[in-house]
Amino acid sequence: MFLVNQINSRYPLTVIIVATLVFGLPAPIRTQGEADVPDRQRAFLLFEQSKFSEAIPLLEKVIAADSKDVVALERLGWSLFVVSASNKDPQQRKAMRERARQLLERSTQLGGGSELSRAGLEALSGPDPAEVKLSAVPEAEEAMREGEEAHTRGELDQALEAYQRALKLDPKLYLAALLAGDMYFKKGYQASDPARKRELMTLAGEWFSRAIAIEENAETAYRYWGDALMYIGERDAAKLKFIEAIIAEPYKRRPYVGLTQWAQRFRVGLSHPEIAQPKASITSSQRQDGGTTLTIDPKMLEPKNTPAFYWSFYDLHRSTYKSAGFQKDHPGEKEYRHSLKEEASALAVVAQIVSRDREAGKVTTLDPSLENLIKLHQAGLIEAFVLFVRPDDGIARDYSAYRKANRDKLRRYWTDFVVHDTNSRN
Repeated sequence: MFLVNQINSRYPLTVIIVATLVFGLPAPIRTQGEADVPDRQRAFLLFEQSKFSEAIPLLEKVIAADSKDVVALERLGWSLFVVSASNKDPQQRKAMRERARQLLERSTQLGGGSELSRAGLEALSGPDPAEVKLSAVPEAEEAMREGEEAHTRGELDQALEAYQRALKLDPKLYLAALLAGDMYFKKGYQASDPARKRELMTLAGEWFSRAIAIEENAETAYRYWGDALMYIGERDAAKLKFIEAIIAEPYKRRPYVGLTQWAQRFRVGLSHPEIAQPKASITSSQRQDGGTTLTIDPKMLEPKNTPAFYWSFYDLHRSTYKSAGFQKDHPGEKEYRHSLKEEASALAVVAQIVSRDREAGKVTTLDPSLENLIKLHQAGLIEAFVLFVRPDDGIARDYSAYRKANRDKLRRYWTDFVVHDTNSRN
């Protein structure tokens, strides 16, 4: 099942532009007595081979025989969407996209609602990809369109040649390298000889590596490379590529798909450290004279080495940071925002005070949240935790700069704290 899921996750350039590519979840072929089984089987095989143009008339017959075939509705909608991009007539293309949307919505209404349907509807809500310019080099643009058309017909060798030609014409064209790798992946999936499969998947990885060299902060090439490694049994290497996809673009949904499916396949747990805080015991308000008034819960003044006592220092730090710390840490910004520095330093203060009291024997047992916080602090990964678990609009603005200087810490946060992989050989 996993391998079928993987091949259905690879779709043409059309989808990469507007929906980034997803993992479709195919249903099993139905048994005799339902729809026209030979047509359905053939249509699904063509779909999985990326021969969308050939699949459409067969899928139309399946839908005519059974208008409630959820999977056929979904695949027909997706095929029409993909093929529409190569239609040169704007009105026909618009009509195809509209019918694709209706079919995907119908599939969802009947209980489908797979990742494939969601991605298709998301893509169809955006701009027409046929009108999106891919390269400033006209010859490279033409080659990419040639590759797209060959891809929709399932002509992988022709598509591969076109994408490779586009990259030669425009060496900074990320999509060309990405899709060349994807063609090798699909060729590898279709190969029958195990040695040939591995060879082709290795070639796919080389092209995904080229894409990453062009743009290291786009998630798709990492995720595709993880797929290829999974296919040839490189379990741990695949995990690392899926983690890199998340690090590249953590505030989108797609990057998490690869690691989630990897964990499901190998029955590995995924969970962030749990850090729960009690209700704030200190609040601040700005006075008319520009000063700050702090309102303190009287219970905070009774130190009992409780979790609430320790977390009060988080509240105190944040209450004073807005007026005293933000401008110092962000001299180039005129207006206050919640920042990585503020959140991470507030958590670090708590970790430091708890650690000090435990070393002094003032506290012997801690609740799990404080234990987790100390572990993160000792590992130097509080910032990574904040960026992945507690980001708001303000904190997210600090991600790119932190990633540039601390990619290794972001990676280590996932391998050491999130992926509970007892069988890893990394």
